[in-house]
Amino acid sequence: MEVSSSTNAPAQTDGKDPMKKATEVQERQVLKILEGLEEQSKQTQQINAQKTGVGNNVNLLG
Repeated sequence: MEVSSSTNAPAQTDGKDPMKKATEVQERQVLKILEGLEEQSKQTQQINAQKTGVGNNVNLLG
């Protein structure tokens, strides 16, 4: 009786390298974080503009 000692990894069902897939997932997560920070920054700028009375639309001729 022969015993196989194969160390081959199981075949990938989607054809992608696991490291590449993990990297893509991390990239998507980072992009979501950056988009959230950008939105938060816009909101902070609007709040500061309301508090100080200096906003995006400054009337210099008035």
